[in-house]
Amino acid sequence: MKKLFEQIIKFGMVGFLCFFIDYGIMVFLTEIIDINYLISSGISFTVSVIVNYILSLTFVFETKKGNRIKEFVIFIILSVIGLGINQALMWFCVDILGIFYMISKIGATAVVMVYNFITRKLILEKK
Repeated sequence: MKKLFEQIIKFGMVGFLCFFIDYGIMVFLTEIIDINYLISSGISFTVSVIVNYILSLTFVFETKKGNRIKEFVIFIILSVIGLGINQALMWFCVDILGIFYMISKIGATAVVMVYNFITRKLILEKK
């Protein structure tokens, strides 16, 4: 149980850093470059996934030493599903509920963070 708690804390720290990368790039692209919020959110999410992959496998999850290409492909598939959840929530919150995109991103990120931890723990971590 202690190990799981430590892992959740590490995952939270990585997630916190990646959230700021994701959120910062999204706001920059939307506000400064004037890109649509859904496009900028997709770009920023993708950049943060790459950073998250490196940090998660280095500091959070104990993975099998083996086929890193297969592991990366699994990570990408899980991340693409997470991106779909993120984009659907962003669209729903902004276009349907009328919530400002910066606020919507916080909620979408929280949902995707839970999804990411559960799926990565179940699929990527060595048994």
